[in-house]
Amino acid sequence: MEPYSIFLVDDHATFREDLKKMLGEREGLKIVGEAGDGLELLDLLKEVKLPPHLILLDITMPKLSGIEAASEIKKNYPDIKILILSMHREKEYVEQAISAGAEGYLLKDDIRRDVFSAIERVREGGVYISPFFSQEFPNGLR
Repeated sequence: MEPYSIFLVDDHATFREDLKKMLGEREGLKIVGEAGDGLELLDLLKEVKLPPHLILLDITMPKLSGIEAASEIKKNYPDIKILILSMHREKEYVEQAISAGAEGYLLKDDIRRDVFSAIERVREGGVYISPFFSQEFPNGLR
């Protein structure tokens, strides 16, 4: 079975390196690229022969935000799944991310504990929202 390919997008290189190391330890997952902002991501996607299965995408980045990038990705690559990684704890960010086409919203504080279950939920076609938001969205989304 081919590995589940993942592209990392965050403007903090150290964060990307830590995440790449953590995800690289899980069998069946493969990091196939990374970018520091949304514009760089869109440019790189145009160059790849085989788009990734999943993009882990920060919201707050220079040049093009994760929300804007998610919207463009879904327009041009509707089969790519998007899991937003964010420090923002406001309900509005979750709603904007899902409206832009993201399949999940994971708080960066929850990554060590929940990233693999979030990836699996999104991979299986579900929507993942960090547990912090369970009271905001008691019936889930979509």
